[in-house]
Amino acid sequence: MFSRVCFENVVQRFRVIRERPDTLRETFAHLFQRRTSYYDFEALKGVSFEVGDGEAVGIVGRNGSGKSTILRIIAGVYRPSGGVVKVSGKVAALIELGAGFHPDLTGRENIVLNGLLLGLRMHEIQEREERILEFAELGQFIDSPVKQYSSGMFMRLGFAVATEVNPDILLMDEILSVGDAAFQRKCLQRIEDFRKQGKTIFMVSHQAGTIRQFCQRAVWIHDGLVRADGPADDVLSRYEELLQQPVEV
Repeated sequence: MFSRVCFENVVQRFRVIRERPDTLRETFAHLFQRRTSYYDFEALKGVSFEVGDGEAVGIVGRNGSGKSTILRIIAGVYRPSGGVVKVSGKVAALIELGAGFHPDLTGRENIVLNGLLLGLRMHEIQEREERILEFAELGQFIDSPVKQYSSGMFMRLGFAVATEVNPDILLMDEILSVGDAAFQRKCLQRIEDFRKQGKTIFMVSHQAGTIRQFCQRAVWIHDGLVRADGPADDVLSRYEELLQQPVEV
C-alpha cells in the first residue's frame, strides 16, 4: 500500500513560560534573580506510525495528549523538534475554526484566498466557487467580512472549501462539534463520500461513535506516546476502559 503519512520517532517540544512579570519592577527583579522563567514541554515523545493511501484513521486520547499536535505537523503548521515526517499529496486541514481566513475579507474573498493557499489556480477556484457557495449555505453573509461570522458559519465555509479542493489527505479536529444538526449530517455524508473515493482521512474526535462509523483504524495517544494502534473497535474499547477509571489528581 502506498504510504501517505509516515512518522518516525517524532518529537515535538514547546517552550512554556512559567510566569510572566506583571510590572516593570518584577521584570527587573527577574533579571537579577537569574532563575529560569520557562521550561520545555514535550507534546510528542517519539511517535511512530504509518498511514497508507485510502485509510481512515481516528486519533483518540484525553485533552492535552498530543492529538492536535499530530494533525498540525501533518498540515505543516509545526516543524517537529526531532524525528522524520513524510507526507505525500495535497493536504486540506480543518484543525481550527477560522484558520487561514483573513478576518477583514468577505467569505467570497476568503474562498479565493484559501483556494490559492491550497494550491489551486484562479480558474480552478472559479470553477468550484458555485459548489462551495451551495454547500456552505451562507446566503447573503458570503459577502460580509468573516470577522462577523459565528463559529457555525466559520465551520460551514471552512468545510466547504477544504472538501471541494479534492485533497489527497483530509485532516479534521473536532470540526463537527459546532453547527446545526442538519449541516452536520451533510458534512458526515461528504466525509463518507471521501472515504468511498479512497481518500486518506485523519479524524480527531471525542465522539467514539463517529470514529467507529468512518474509521477502520484508531491510534490512541496518551501523554505524547502511542499507547495503542489497530482496529478502531479494539482501540476504542481499551480507551473507553481508561476513561471509566478515576483521574489521578
